[in-house]
Amino acid sequence: MNISDLFDVVDATWPAALETRVGPWLIRDGQGGGKRVSAARPVGAVEQSDVADAVSAMRALEQSALFSLREEDGGLDSILDGLGYQVIDPSILFFGPIFEEEVPPVTAFDIWPPLQIMKDVWAEGGIGAGRIAVMERVTGPKTSILGRISDRAAGCAFVAMHGTTAMVHAVEVLPDYRRHGLARSMMHAAAHWAKAQGATHFSLVTTGSNVAAQSLYSSLGMSVVGRYHYRIKP
Repeated sequence: MNISDLFDVVDATWPAALETRVGPWLIRDGQGGGKRVSAARPVGAVEQSDVADAVSAMRALEQSALFSLREEDGGLDSILDGLGYQVIDPSILFFGPIFEEEVPPVTAFDIWPPLQIMKDVWAEGGIGAGRIAVMERVTGPKTSILGRISDRAAGCAFVAMHGTTAMVHAVEVLPDYRRHGLARSMMHAAAHWAKAQGATHFSLVTTGSNVAAQSLYSSLGMSVVGRYHYRIKP
């Protein structure tokens, strides 16, 4: 899969509420769903004079002036840097063949729609109603994963399909229950569900600062295939 197709998977499995073309920009109405669904993307040649149009469109949606930049967007990256926009949340795309391993008993389950206890776990990690709404907007096959440890709900994740690729989003494990293998069990449960839906590959995005997550995903046979970052003006 080329990197452009993988970004299509990101967009299909974590969609904005509305996308509008404004000149050389794709403006996305995220409705509180986070940077991934709120940042403007270039869809044509961009000049410095075009930046103001994107800013106006985002402010009309009551969103911050935020831009998503891929590795091929070097020219725009330099323009925004010169205008005082700073890099935030460098992100990494992982991709690999579907994996499957037995999930330890009563540790991880696929459930849709998510239970209230799962929403509570997500909320503790800063994943609130706006991001739950993103999950609900997905039109393809999707589910949520509940992770349990020490007889309690302690983790959850969201997984959805686009074509034959599954992508995981919103992975959260409560701080007191990390480093006990729960995230790995949740990934295996997600892969087990995805394979039953016909998935041949597995993918996800994590921030460059999340070293523990990167180590886990690499150990599951996935490789780094792309990067992107955001720019925002302080």
